[in-house]
Amino acid sequence: MASSLDSTLASTTPFTFPVRYNFPPFFSLQPNSNTHAVQLKKWSSLIQSWCRHHRIFKISLVDAIESPLFRNAELRKQLSLKDARLVLDWMSKGDEEGGGGRRAEWIDGGNKGAVWIWWRRPEEWAGAIAEWVESTGQKNVVLTVYELLEGEATVSQEWHGMDAEVMFKSLNVLVKQGKAQVFGSEGQEGVKFF
Repeated sequence: MASSLDSTLASTTPFTFPVRYNFPPFFSLQPNSNTHAVQLKKWSSLIQSWCRHHRIFKISLVDAIESPLFRNAELRKQLSLKDARLVLDWMSKGDEEGGGGRRAEWIDGGNKGAVWIWWRRPEEWAGAIAEWVESTGQKNVVLTVYELLEGEATVSQEWHGMDAEVMFKSLNVLVKQGKAQVFGSEGQEGVKFF
């Protein structure tokens, strides 16, 4: 997220932070369990909104902790690395586990240094892709993954230009549902939709 985040941020419109971002206690996780639960939800919402706005699919926590996402320079307040991990851990758990709906997924397991941010989970992306395939008559047509990610036909789609790993995770959902087949070698993959 270091240099790629900088170039991504420089090329987009400014992100509008919620009012709570300017409230100093927001940057210190609160001990009261009710307040803590509300605060985790608000952090999750902010992280998802930030990533969606900047079209960021994965973040390096060490780099992100110094970004405006976790650091309000005007207030001179910052969420600690420990608390940021706690928020992301909460986001990675399902609702049934008392978590944040699986809106994050650690990429590097126990190291907890890099994380997918699911402002749309792979299942949700898969649904959007399947809907597009249906509405554009692409069933039984072979498309390359590159066409899905960068092709002219998908420019208006929210997944256009997404991280290739996210696309493959989403396509695998469709494969498991029997709605697609992915084939070919790395960098040359094709997809047939059913």
